[in-house]
Amino acid sequence: MKMAWKEMMKYKTRYLILGSIIFLISFLTLIISGLANGLSFDNASLVKNMPEGTYYMESKAEEQYNFSEISDSQRETIENSHGDAVFMSIQMGELEDEDGQKHGITYVTATDNEFFPDVEKGELILDESIQEDGIEAGDELSTNLMDDSFTVRDFAKQEKFSHSAVAFIHPDDFMNMYQSEKYQLAFTEDEEEDIDEMSAFNQNQFLNTIPSYSAEMLSLNMIIAFLFVISGMLFAIFFYMINVQKLGTYGILKAVGVKTITLLRLMWVQMILITLISLVIAISLSQLITLVLPEEMPYQLALETSAIMAAGFFIIGFIGATLSGVQISKVEPMEAINQGGA
Repeated sequence: MKMAWKEMMKYKTRYLILGSIIFLISFLTLIISGLANGLSFDNASLVKNMPEGTYYMESKAEEQYNFSEISDSQRETIENSHGDAVFMSIQMGELEDEDGQKHGITYVTATDNEFFPDVEKGELILDESIQEDGIEAGDELSTNLMDDSFTVRDFAKQEKFSHSAVAFIHPDDFMNMYQSEKYQLAFTEDEEEDIDEMSAFNQNQFLNTIPSYSAEMLSLNMIIAFLFVISGMLFAIFFYMINVQKLGTYGILKAVGVKTITLLRLMWVQMILITLISLVIAISLSQLITLVLPEEMPYQLALETSAIMAAGFFIIGFIGATLSGVQISKVEPMEAINQGGA
């Protein structure tokens, strides 16, 4: 390690350039990951706030929850198998305030459960984000889906679906608005089982049935994957160029008995030091950036996520550096010496 550090200090500029590039790529990757996690939660916090379990949907709906309708016989089958089953419905809609301003929301209703707040007929509980539009508890809100108006009873924290604020309402009001007495979905904390004409999904699978969720996550995850690939290529190219310049030095070292594995270790130590310093700075800044980001920007980056991504960068860096190190194993002492030391 001492030898690796000495060489880095001797050639500060070349290693500073590599460290800066790794810092920028890792910082960008962490920021995009934070935005991806934030968008994911903003898109479907209603589902993410629920425990792991199984969602059931009518097979004929073809993975479109708003077209699903659970029959009485299917509901009875689920209730007999899962005593804790919760039946719920989700529909996009709108509410109009007393000033005539319309607000896009997602109506949610469910049978008695511990995950959603209890709501009385004629009342609703809204996600707290809608308070930014000036709506307060006690306000009267109307909808063109029914004649009676709703009274805002309270606000829930971080309950969104498809980037819309959730409005929890009583099942009777929901059935009256959408002219249906059937629930769309069933949820249980038990493992899935086969039920006739029903499709089962775990939480991640159900999230991917939300069109906006799957499209967003696919795009952002592809960007993150490409950044990892780019970082690996940079390691390989950088160390390849350094190794070309040092072939003569490697030849002399081999001639005096230094083993190839020792030279590879030297390169690995340099890779680890550069990556470690770059990642410490990148992770620190990615956590502190929340202090300057606007509150309305969805950004979530847990330290556990940062640690996992840091491990990914170390693995990619190791692979990239090792691939470039193939040259070291092929160096012939006399041939390299004749080319001159670096």
